[in-house]
Amino acid sequence: MQDLETFRAETRAWLEENCPASMRTPMPEDETVWGGRNAVFKNPDSKIWLERMSGRGWTTPTWPAEYGGGGLSKAESLVLAEELQRIKARPPLVSFGISMLGPVLLEMATHEQKLEHIPKIVRGEIRWCQGYSEPGAGSDLAGLGTKAILDGDEYVINGSKIWTSYADQADWIFCLVRTDFEAPKHSGISFILFDMASPGVSTKPIKLISGNSVFCETFFDDVRAPARNLVGRLNDGWTIAKRLLQHERTMISGFGLSSGRNNRGGLADNLALTAMLYRGDVVELSDPVLRDQIAQFLIDSEAFALTSQRSAQEAKQSKGPNATSSMLKNYGCELNKRRYELALQAAGTQALGWESLTEAGSDFDPQELSVTRQWLRSKGNSIEGGTYEVQLNVIAKRVLGLPDMTSMVGSTVGKKQAGV
Repeated sequence: MQDLETFRAETRAWLEENCPASMRTPMPEDETVWGGRNAVFKNPDSKIWLERMSGRGWTTPTWPAEYGGGGLSKAESLVLAEELQRIKARPPLVSFGISMLGPVLLEMATHEQKLEHIPKIVRGEIRWCQGYSEPGAGSDLAGLGTKAILDGDEYVINGSKIWTSYADQADWIFCLVRTDFEAPKHSGISFILFDMASPGVSTKPIKLISGNSVFCETFFDDVRAPARNLVGRLNDGWTIAKRLLQHERTMISGFGLSSGRNNRGGLADNLALTAMLYRGDVVELSDPVLRDQIAQFLIDSEAFALTSQRSAQEAKQSKGPNATSSMLKNYGCELNKRRYELALQAAGTQALGWESLTEAGSDFDPQELSVTRQWLRSKGNSIEGGTYEVQLNVIAKRVLGLPDMTSMVGSTVGKKQAGV
């Protein structure tokens, strides 16, 4: 405990000296730092904050120092998180490399692969995207058809992916490809990394109903990827894919934390809570039903935040997230959708605009998008990262230990057909 208190004091002093004042304010969406070869820092302090935090490895505090991480113990990492929250510090880096790929590489990649990729993730030098879903392989991800054929010391990749978040801005992709065309579909998949600047890679943005989108179609035409970039064993990519999905679902569940105790004043929280309380020029909640709904929402948000916090601590004590990430993903996404349903209800006719309410002459923060757009976007939460129904299957099988209902239904149908 004495060592931890010393660490806390030193951490607090370092943060006070090194965290710029503007990095202790709510973060506008357009100031989010994604890193990458073409990183843009709208706020110059964001670059300073990233450099200082990554210099200590504190963008990934528990990752091994050998690969550029902070090398902190779980207890020290918790202290750091508490001190960052105390000063309302912004995340120095938002990265699929940190939230999804990095943990999998640390667990399953070779030492050489870790040395090549992990330090760049820690420093935010490479921006990653995820090549999983395909036009004909969404919920049935194992039905993917993108092919990778070995040619000397390279794989030649042909096919396409869809819903590839930020593919048009990413530097590298972690991608599922089919490398055995005779094996059962789950057994012929491999996990490979390659540069999005490789010849033959092209992207096409997908426009959403909200008018904003980070999604793209991604096409591979005779793309060559070094064979050394294959992670794990050949044809065993499904094992890695499932592990990474647990990390992704934990990340997506964070949508539900925007108004919980882990919130640092994010866009969704500012927008929704303002909308909930806003009535023309007067802040009031005269509708008792709406007031009750908002109170219940805030209680549920707090409970979810505490549950997520406990789950994160349990994951640190083991080998990372497990199937309970599907529970968090489902609840967090439904909570986020409730947030915007309430926001629409509370804002009334003022929520009907397509642009921000500030532009319409209200007192909303100018950085905010319209409530309507955010509400429309929230509907996709229960689809991305594995649909709500897919998560229920995972929960039933992996968490509750229930029997496979598909086989039971098939058996029942067979008995009926046989007259049993």
